[in-house]
Amino acid sequence: MRHGKKFNHLSRQKGHRAAMLANMACSLIEHKRINTTVAKAKALKQFVEPLVTKSKEDTTHNRRICFSYLRNKYAVTELFREVAAKVGDRPGGYTRIIKLGNRLGDNADMAMIELVDFNTLYNGGKKEVKKTTRRGKAKKAEGTPEAPAAETSENTEATE
Repeated sequence: MRHGKKFNHLSRQKGHRAAMLANMACSLIEHKRINTTVAKAKALKQFVEPLVTKSKEDTTHNRRICFSYLRNKYAVTELFREVAAKVGDRPGGYTRIIKLGNRLGDNADMAMIELVDFNTLYNGGKKEVKKTTRRGKAKKAEGTPEAPAAETSENTEATE
């Protein structure tokens, strides 16, 4: 019976799979996006996202936990400095998988996995303006109605 065996083994033994995922995670952290197969991208997403969550809180313990998975001190440094600074306010969902089609040699399904906050095409190069709560209602920023009124009063004084 296969109760509780949801993990994708990727046709590899444990040591090979752990090394492959660690290498792919280091490449993803360094280059911010990589091309791979869909199955490996989904496995990498499960591998990387808890590490990115740990990187939000920069403690020695969290650095050592991430180093035990990645085994690359440069990737850990990049993760805790640049990646954690960008995703500090995001509550999960740090990676995006985009399917690319099939590979020419063996017709394998290919995908691009990327860190969400580092793609300027989808984000438009700016942060989201509208913040929502868990209930779905938008938070109103204080002073938004007064800001246009202040600009118009300054403009009228400048023209007089």
